[in-house]
Amino acid sequence: MLTAMLAAESEARVIPAPHYVGGRWLEDGPHRDRIGPFVKQPVSRSPVAGPTDVTAVRSRLSAYAGETRRSAPSSRAQVLERASALALEHRDAMARILALELGKPVKDGRGEIERVADTFAVCAAEARQIGGETLPVAGWARGVGNTAFTYRAPVGVALAVTPFNAPANLLAHKLGASFAAGNTTVVKAPPQAPASTAAVVALLLEAGMPTEAVQLLHGDGQVGAELCAAPEIGVISFTGSAATGDAVARAAGAKRLVLELGGNAATIVCDDADVAAAARVCARTGFSNSGQSCISVQRVYVHRSRFGEFLDAFTAEVAALSVGDPLDPGTDVGSMVDEDAAERVVQWSAEAVAAGARLLLGGERDGATAMPTVLAEPPDSAAVVVEEVFGALVAVMPFDDFTEVLERCNRSRYGLQAGLFTRDVDRVFTAWRDLEVGGLVVNGSSNFRLDHVPFGGVKDSGFGRESPRSMIEDYTVIKTLMMRGTSLWGERA
Repeated sequence: MLTAMLAAESEARVIPAPHYVGGRWLEDGPHRDRIGPFVKQPVSRSPVAGPTDVTAVRSRLSAYAGETRRSAPSSRAQVLERASALALEHRDAMARILALELGKPVKDGRGEIERVADTFAVCAAEARQIGGETLPVAGWARGVGNTAFTYRAPVGVALAVTPFNAPANLLAHKLGASFAAGNTTVVKAPPQAPASTAAVVALLLEAGMPTEAVQLLHGDGQVGAELCAAPEIGVISFTGSAATGDAVARAAGAKRLVLELGGNAATIVCDDADVAAAARVCARTGFSNSGQSCISVQRVYVHRSRFGEFLDAFTAEVAALSVGDPLDPGTDVGSMVDEDAAERVVQWSAEAVAAGARLLLGGERDGATAMPTVLAEPPDSAAVVVEEVFGALVAVMPFDDFTEVLERCNRSRYGLQAGLFTRDVDRVFTAWRDLEVGGLVVNGSSNFRLDHVPFGGVKDSGFGRESPRSMIEDYTVIKTLMMRGTSLWGERA
């Protein structure tokens, strides 16, 4: 299937994105075309799952879980290592699929596929490390004469529900870690990225993933809800909006959950910062993928003594970004996922201006392409400050006191990641302690991530951590073996 998908892309044909159920690629039934937001024509086609498809997936899960858990960690690691190499081999073609389906600039798509390769390689390394403990039971009197061991066993069945903004790498995290742990996984693809998702599944199968280790369905929220509620599912990893995360949790009931639910990330620029570097980084990371990232720079707080200097440098950097065809290697900012998303940027910026903000750049759109928008000094009550824009808009505000700006950052109901530009180590540790976020990036913006480092939020940004090691902990259960009357430690109390 991977060959067929890549051939369709290279020949400018509509890319097939079938279901994968019971070891077969299935294209039967009603279909949905994905209209590329920039090219405005069908770019991929996927079947739409119904109740019978969900039933077909569920009917295999118990057997598949038993088969997958019996595979050796070394064999799983070898598959993931081959998948890592294949991702690099097919990087450019897979990046073009991302560009067609989502309007993501192809150079950003290449970066995402390179991260897929890294993620699979890290998952492989972590698969080789799964083990257990010999417990010190004889350290307490009642334990004398006994021996106990633990090991991490697969949960059994995982559900991966992925978003549109980074569909390849976020699926690599969820599916790669689940397979590394020894689970079978059901993948629910985002409707906006059916081919991007199917290509990752096909790549893993090409690398030797056993057919029983994965199934893939395309469909709407109802399909996702049915899968979340399925009793066979042991753990759910979901990335998306806070509202949808609430719905996932309600449908899931008493299941393990890893929820990454977005944010309106803040970056702080202190008076001792390298303002030129901060402006350059914030411009690049505020508008990469048109701002459609849960850690994209949305709020920038700059010390008042450097505010004007930062604004001048930042607007110049943003104005220099190339906006246009996502398939053009020189494009920095492509289209957003659809016209409604681009219109949200236009409307929220207009509302902020009406409330007193200054519009320095942008505030308009061309179809699904939102022009990079910079707002200065919106009120703290404006939607561009309070809510998640998830678009090509950055709000810049002055601050006077470091304690005060930390408090302003914490007023958000979100708490995923923050950035801080300073040379003062006391400020660094104060911010790390007091900011209500899951991660702090020093001398970088909020929008930076290493795929082998724990990543996740607090408050309405969700819970759990997404890195292969952390996710393997969520995808496994500790099983204990107690041997009475047999001791490694000596028999006498």
